[in-house]
Amino acid sequence: MATGCNSMVKFVGLLLLALFAISVIESTQTTPYYGPGSVTPSQCNARCSTRCSKTKHHYPFCMESCMPCCKNCGCVPPGFSGNKPVCPCYNSMKTHRGTPKCP
Repeated sequence: MATGCNSMVKFVGLLLLALFAISVIESTQTTPYYGPGSVTPSQCNARCSTRCSKTKHHYPFCMESCMPCCKNCGCVPPGFSGNKPVCPCYNSMKTHRGTPKCP
């Protein structure tokens, strides 16, 4: 009976190890939702629409600013304003006057 119990313990241990390995592999292959490279050009319109939806600026102006930033940086910060440090490229882009380019 002890041999059967040892086999079962080894099987359960191996199963847990396999599940752990699968979870590690999956977590390394996912793209972060925010941060550099988290947005493809095809996703920019949706992310910028969310970003600009509650802006104090006019919506079209915000979208005109956000879209090039998104396409160049591959990132749009979460929320309606702020949170720019999450996307360093987006945060550092400036206009010709030296003011922040990205909303």
